Amino acid sequence: MSDRSSHWDSVYATKGEDEVSWFQNSPSTSLAMIRATSPDRGSAIIDIGGGASRLVDALLADGYRDVSVLDLSAHALDAARKRIGAAASMVDWIVADATRWQPAKTYDVWHDRAAFHFLTDPGDRAAYVERLRSAVAPGGHVIIATFAPDGPEKCSGLPVQRHDSASLKAELGPEFELIETRQETHRTPWDSTQAFQFSRFRKRSS
Repeated sequence: MSDRSSHWDSVYATKGEDEVSWFQNSPSTSLAMIRATSPDRGSAIIDIGGGASRLVDALLADGYRDVSVLDLSAHALDAARKRIGAAASMVDWIVADATRWQPAKTYDVWHDRAAFHFLTDPGDRAAYVERLRSAVAPGGHVIIATFAPDGPEKCSGLPVQRHDSASLKAELGPEFELIETRQETHRTPWDSTQAFQFSRFRKRSS
């Protein structure tokens, strides 16, 4: 974890929230797909690799009361806490590597925008999926956004593994049913574009 966390701590310590390519002022696709799972406002939601993302702000504003954010970088989570202010006390902030983390509870919605695609090693992806399987409740939903097959090959100086819904389905296995896929052209703060795909799966109840 140390090498990964030091990389991302360095990124967030030296760049402002809106100075990274993945910044979104409004995470509209993520929020729409979470709403589409039809959870009530007490449903447990975790944002994997959430960093300083504004999704947590949007979820709190939407009335969700059981929100967790996991990231390798303590700097990133601190930035989000400071931005949110007093409402940050309502969030479970988890500094951990998603490939080594031991979930203490189950979640109704697992959301990951642009963390999974950094796992270029098959062993790391298998470790991530093992934790996902244990953390997502039966009938729960998994939303994973990655660079699409025609998206960038690197991000933040690191290689990425691009995906479509079929490759993600193969990673997750038969326990998860593909519900929907959406394409998004993300515009970076410096006005370049990146092709993303968002896929939503449901964990079978039996």
